[in-house]
Amino acid sequence: MSSPSANLTFVRPATFSLSGFSNMPHAKYYYMFLSLVYVVTVLGNSFIMCIIYLARRLHTAKYIAVFHLALSDMCGSTALIPKIIEMFLFDHQDISYEACLTNMFFVYHFMNLQSLTLLALAYDRLVAICFPLQYHAIVTKSAMFLIIGVMWIVSVAFFSVLAGLVNTISFCRSNVLNSYFCDYAPICGLACNDITINILMGKTSYGLLICTPLILIFISYFCISVALLRIAHGAERIKAIKTCTSHFMLVAMYYLPVLTNIIASATTPLHPNVQIINNSLTQAIPPMLNPIIYTLKTEEVMQSIKDLYRRSKVNITRQRQMKFASMVN
Repeated sequence: MSSPSANLTFVRPATFSLSGFSNMPHAKYYYMFLSLVYVVTVLGNSFIMCIIYLARRLHTAKYIAVFHLALSDMCGSTALIPKIIEMFLFDHQDISYEACLTNMFFVYHFMNLQSLTLLALAYDRLVAICFPLQYHAIVTKSAMFLIIGVMWIVSVAFFSVLAGLVNTISFCRSNVLNSYFCDYAPICGLACNDITINILMGKTSYGLLICTPLILIFISYFCISVALLRIAHGAERIKAIKTCTSHFMLVAMYYLPVLTNIIASATTPLHPNVQIINNSLTQAIPPMLNPIIYTLKTEEVMQSIKDLYRRSKVNITRQRQMKFASMVN
């Protein structure tokens, strides 16, 4: 006798249609704004990666993590914003089933990498302030590469399973997703079969993406605060605090909008258009501002930029002198 699950026919749409904004006037101006944000994000993160690559003084474990954060920011924005622009600015709102799952995987994967990289930078600051004498022995380049490698393996494995579980959903209602990208929750909302495992994985994903890294970062800053209180000299304490300010700003900028959106949506029913604006800005703005913060708030980066600028001026002057000398001869 066959089981009921054996007789279940899974209905899978050929395409999904993303709804985007609902009756919002001048919505195209918002998508044009996102285009500008994307251009600034790519230029800013490319700039910070080039500076880290070219400046020898920045070839440290900490700046390996900063380089990885810039790479994750740029890739995450690339996975999200160009697709939004293509769909809604050029009215291509249909996306194939397979492309939708691919889009979902990359958006979540790089968001997760951004969160985990902030945790790695918190670990770097924790060791630097709490164990300054052992810092260079603990936080080595090879250790940071290992941490980043583990991040990638865990994230790729987890979100591959998450995306793969969509294949267990039977879609017999609609193929319209009330979102601006292939978001997991709206996809599960179209199901007409048991999705208990999908909901469980979604909640686990939320814990992996937001809760666990934020809790560990909070614990690291609590330990840093205790260590700073033990520093006798005020000047040394201020110097130690300055080394954390840029990272603290990145953490606040990444997590506060996300937590605000979660609290707002849980307490007050938000209009779908407001939700789309809040969520898209939460995903788009931090990757744009991260390189600006690291450039302006980190003395090592600013000094490296000045050194590279002086070096380039000297090289240009030498080339002109050599060119002039060859013309004279």
